[in-house]
Amino acid sequence: MEKKHLKRLDLIFKNEHDTEEILAKVLAKKNEEIINDLIISGLKGRGGAGYPTGLKWKLTAEEESDEKYVICNADEGEPGTFKDREILSAVPHKVLTGMAVCARVTGAKQGFIYLRGEYKFLVPELEKAIAAFHNLLATLNLDFSVSVFIGSGAYICGEESALFESMEGKRGEPRNKPPFPTQKGYKAKPTVINNVETLAHTYSIFKYGPEKFHDLGVKDSHGSKVFSVSGDTPIPGIYELEFGMTLQKFVDDFADGDAKAVQVGGASGFCVPRKRFEKTVIGYQGTLTGPSLPTGGSMMIFNSSRSMYNVLHNYLDFFVEESCGQCTPCRVGTQQLLLGIQAVKKGEKPSLYLDKLLSLAETMRVTAKCGLGQSVANSFSSIVENFREEMIY
Repeated sequence: MEKKHLKRLDLIFKNEHDTEEILAKVLAKKNEEIINDLIISGLKGRGGAGYPTGLKWKLTAEEESDEKYVICNADEGEPGTFKDREILSAVPHKVLTGMAVCARVTGAKQGFIYLRGEYKFLVPELEKAIAAFHNLLATLNLDFSVSVFIGSGAYICGEESALFESMEGKRGEPRNKPPFPTQKGYKAKPTVINNVETLAHTYSIFKYGPEKFHDLGVKDSHGSKVFSVSGDTPIPGIYELEFGMTLQKFVDDFADGDAKAVQVGGASGFCVPRKRFEKTVIGYQGTLTGPSLPTGGSMMIFNSSRSMYNVLHNYLDFFVEESCGQCTPCRVGTQQLLLGIQAVKKGEKPSLYLDKLLSLAETMRVTAKCGLGQSVANSFSSIVENFREEMIY
């Protein structure tokens, strides 16, 4: 049963069907005004990286090119995350509205929804929503069309440049940066790529104004966030909450009374132990009370019955399987971390060997080519450092 004191927001999933009115109002504005509204709102990417949305649109709009693209990243592969699936099921028109306005601002004529392969079941209803949306765009004289591109189940293709490679019929591997997508993205053309939730939030900003969105949350972490809550909780599910809450408040609202750790941001995120709940804030920047942790949306709660060694082992299994193998730090590093904790657990290596593994993880953070290899250190270091005794016995 849901806890009565839990304060939920209802911006994303509010059943609003005034798309034509919203689009007409926004399209009557100048491109500079639309971009400025997004900048004022403080909206940052909800996929985890937290790049300012207005700035991304602005940079793409300023590029000179005969072709530009708008891509919705719906390759929701992070373990423990299932919010984007629900957004596309419940309010696809909000995502499509964000894509259409972005297209007007940047000069794009074509958009794509890159859909996770396991979400293929969404396609029939999604294509119905797209067809209805195309009819609406025709009445507004906006030359923009959206297609669905289905991925093949590779976690690495959630990384934007690997996603472009996949769409171009190549092996899904990250590109070197720069150039960035705003300069050379899909087909080497300027491209805006936004997460599903990010685009859905633009609908609320267009409807209610940037100030209302800006007033939610805290400094540097404005607006609301949709969380996928799972693990040892009596109320698992999808919740929209304000940024800026402490992990202690989150645990009070969602946990079963015996939470010893929360994994913030999925396998690539950070594991926060009980002793740091009170001082850790969910957001993009540190606050006066303590550090902040951004999240792509996954919040996994573990109680005292859980083995953190098993949790880490599971994450490393995942990373070994999903590494694209392109760069040595990730390809070899993920395997050595997994073999290392197994050896320590079996007593084949002394406990001090964990320090060498921590050093390896930090080397991967600075030498791996993309976010997959770089983020392995997040979960590895935070679990080993905070639950070292569980790695040994």
